[in-house]
Parts: sequence; structure tokens; C-alpha cells
Amino acid sequence: MAITAAQVKELRDKTSVGMMDAKKALVEADGDLDKAIDLLREKGMAKAAKKGDRIAAEGMTYVAVKGNKAAIIELNSETDFVAGNAEFNDLLKAVANAIVEFSPADVEAALALEVEAGQTLNDKIIGTTQITGEKITLRRFTVVEKSDAENFGAYSHLAGSISALVVVDGASEEAAKDIAMHVAAIAPQYVSDADVPAEVVEKEKAVQLASEDLAGKPDNIKEKMVEGRIKKFLAEISLLDQAFVKNGDQTVAEFIASQNGSVKSFVRYQVGDGIEKKVTDLAEEVAKQLG
Repeated sequence: MAITAAQVKELRDKTSVGMMDAKKALVEADGDLDKAIDLLREKGMAKAAKKGDRIAAEGMTYVAVKGNKAAIIELNSETDFVAGNAEFNDLLKAVANAIVEFSPADVEAALALEVEAGQTLNDKIIGTTQITGEKITLRRFTVVEKSDAENFGAYSHLAGSISALVVVDGASEEAAKDIAMHVAAIAPQYVSDADVPAEVVEKEKAVQLASEDLAGKPDNIKEKMVEGRIKKFLAEISLLDQAFVKNGDQTVAEFIASQNGSVKSFVRYQVGDGIEKKVTDLAEEVAKQLG
């Protein structure tokens, strides 16, 4: 029977094997997903296949720089213990270096990159999964390019649990790294208040207008108070308006201006951000075992 791309993707998602291995297993299993999973297990991919439904919400972030290109990535594992071991760290750097070199369009394209003779990036991830006994996944990445007149700033915090990549026009690499440190620590959402979408501002304005402490006040007073609160809100989420983490007496904008530069862009990754982690009830698990 004909094997569809959707079937191959479903099997790959469940087992973490490569696209070709998934397709071959499905062909051999006549399109039966469960049988294909069993076939992969029989062929020595059992450990990786059994990890497919687990949640990998730990891990590390990392920034690789190569000339005028840089890549920031997030590689996940199931536990922070595995994220700290040598095999995982070697894989982390190998993945980042491959991505910065080849600039794949998305995660699927990244996994298909041939990094060694006959071996894809996904093959390397599966190999490390088999060594560590935990599901390992490439969750996301961003490739950033700059001009010769610009500088990259890269910084990783708490052993890679947070990383930031900044592009600064002018200034110096050291100043750019200081900005990246600020981004990692303070987590701004936008470069400047001009970058904040109108709908975000309108939503915050609606929330503030409905505040209990404004109830009963004249509309003109409400508007004036809300205007001040919106200004404070924008300053809190906009990088350039924030108090600089290394010198609270100046804003980030003032700092970078003093270095004869300006901030062009930034990317910030925090491990597990947005992933719903599974919460285990230990008492319930014990009760199940006893039952």
C-alpha cells in the first residue's frame, strides 16, 4: 500500500527515528503504525521508540556563532540530570554548530541534515537517546545574520537554562554581550515601545480601565491615570526603556548610546518555556503499584 507523508510524520513523532527509517518500517508493516513501532524496536531502536510519548521539558539552550551568522537553540531532555551530562552537552554543541552552518528552514529540515557520512542530525539525537535512556528532542532554533558593522552579543545563564542572542549596530562585542546578559536576566518582550503591537496596548488599556481603584472616577481622570499606567507597562516590556541590569541609573537605551551603538534585535530562549510539564502524584503512583 502507498505510505503517506502524514503516516511517516506520525511514526517519526512517536518514535524519534529518521524519516527514511520511519518510511521503511511503515512499508514493511503495510502501513500499520503499531506494527511499525514494534519493527523499529526489533531493529535495535527500541529505547528511542519507547520514549516517544514522554514529555521532554528539561534540557539546555545554547548559542553558536560562526562569522556573521549565529544560532540559538533549545534541546530538551526529560530530566535536568541528563541535561548536565557530557553526552547531552556534546550533542547540544553539535546540533547548534550544524544549524549555524547550514541554516535549515525549520526543525524538520534541521533533523534531516547530514552531519556525517550517512548520518543525519536526527540519527545523532537518537543515538544519544539510546545512551542516556531519555527522550531528547530539538524543540526550536533561530538563525540570525548580521553585517560587518554589527556585533553579536551571546550570553547563557544558569548553565544554559536561559540564553540570549543580541544584534547591536556599532558599539562593541563586549557591549552587545552586556545587553544579552540583560535580556537573559530581565526578559523583555520587545526592543522598543514602538514594536509593541497595538492590540497588546489596547488589551492592557482595557484591563486598566476596569481596575477597581478607578471605579467612580470621572472619565477624564481615568484616561489620565491609565495613560500613565500604559507608559509604565510599555517601559517594563520594552528592552530600551528598562533600567540597565548592570547600572540601574541608566536605561538600556542610554547605555548602548554611550557605547556609540543601537540595539537591532534580540532572541531569548528559556528551557521548557510554554511546555506543559507532567505533574506526578507520588502517593497516587504508590497506590497504583500496591493495588
